[in-house]
Amino acid sequence: MLTPHLIESVVRAALAEDTPWGDLTVELAIPAGAAIDTSLVARETGVFAGGALLVETFRQLDPRIEVTELAEDGAAFEAGASLARITGPARGVLTGERVALNLCQRLSGIATLTAEYAAAVAHTRARIADTRKTTPGLRALEKHAVRAGGGTNHRFSLSDAIMVKDNHLAALGAVDDASITAALRGLRDRAGHTTAIIVEVDRLEQIAPVLAAAPTGILLDNFSIPELVEGVRLIDGRAVVEASGGVDLSTVASIAETGVDVISVGRLTHGARALDLGLDAR
Repeated sequence: MLTPHLIESVVRAALAEDTPWGDLTVELAIPAGAAIDTSLVARETGVFAGGALLVETFRQLDPRIEVTELAEDGAAFEAGASLARITGPARGVLTGERVALNLCQRLSGIATLTAEYAAAVAHTRARIADTRKTTPGLRALEKHAVRAGGGTNHRFSLSDAIMVKDNHLAALGAVDDASITAALRGLRDRAGHTTAIIVEVDRLEQIAPVLAAAPTGILLDNFSIPELVEGVRLIDGRAVVEASGGVDLSTVASIAETGVDVISVGRLTHGARALDLGLDAR
């Protein structure tokens, strides 16, 4: 998902936003021939993501700027660690500082939070997955950061898989067991055998009519722990079991221990705070 074209376009848009008519400070204060040697330094412990965006930011501003000693995306680090060295023309480095930091801080924050969730369920079979609750225009970046933190990606867009929720069933007039099964079977016939179909349920009673349509997965939405245990038992391996709703670091281990396959967590992307990173002159 994180293609060179996407990286180039995101950085170009960010720089255009931050420097619509140039950088007035550096143009008036910094001599054209000045050089600087800086480090990207972690102010706190975390997991790094966004290295390619850092490199592209400075490349666009001045190809003479060199980024070396760059940490790999997914690398864990301690406070005080140097994550990259940026050297070259001072005007370009100083102009790009904020854009580069904004991108790396945001993505590293997502990677760090994801790593915390992944660690909390490491003793179980459950995988931590993101959702489509992402910043518009930055979805590929944020989902990349989830993977850097040890999570997995749910569908990238509405085009990737079929996911039937309560409002879809309501729009179809599927209000009882027979009509739910019939609607889902019809959907399967139209979609073909290669398309994943995931169905969201919010009551245990909905599982049987949904299973009768042989979906790829069943999402148990806002179930209590006892209900999740029972849902896993009822599904009995006939579909991928996903849990969502009410998931945070205090609940995710208990949810994972019910035997679900996937736990989707919207807050990985919409709730992550930017990690504290800085650009320091050496």
